Amino acid sequence: MEIFLIRHTTPNVCKGFIYGRTDVPLAESFSTEKELIIGKLPKHIDLVVSSPSSRCTLLAREIDSSFVEDECLMELDFGAWEGKTWDTVDRLESERWTADFINTAPPQGESLHQMNERVMRFWNQLLNYPHQRIVIITHAGVIRLILALINAIPLQSLFDINVQYGEVVLLNLPTGI
Repeated sequence: MEIFLIRHTTPNVCKGFIYGRTDVPLAESFSTEKELIIGKLPKHIDLVVSSPSSRCTLLAREIDSSFVEDECLMELDFGAWEGKTWDTVDRLESERWTADFINTAPPQGESLHQMNERVMRFWNQLLNYPHQRIVIITHAGVIRLILALINAIPLQSLFDINVQYGEVVLLNLPTGI
């Protein structure tokens, strides 16, 4: 089974803007980035699955108009911090979260542990799909969680995994794992 993990293209946001679940526009470079991504994919794809965020579905539609959306592929829910910048978030809340981002959630958001549970639900279902070539268009957090699982990287080291905008990561998995 070939799985192509793709991070959405560059968003049009200011540095430090918190937009996990917030729908944000894409940068003007979308067309160029899209072409680079499509050029890295095989001509035949069995299935395209996308996060419901428009920054993912716009690319999914360009790859295969019959793509499916899955809520499990959403980025971390930053709750009350969504739409703010890091320098405007309450410092004590931010420090509490960064001290234990695995188990602590931003106010009204979700913890990394909760996000990991939903991403792993998706992943375990995906491994039972009959398709051989699957494209997944999602976010850096989701890709990091999948790569951490595949490479046995502990969650506390998750941010050591670098995932660029528009990056395509190919996973070759044995069938029936």
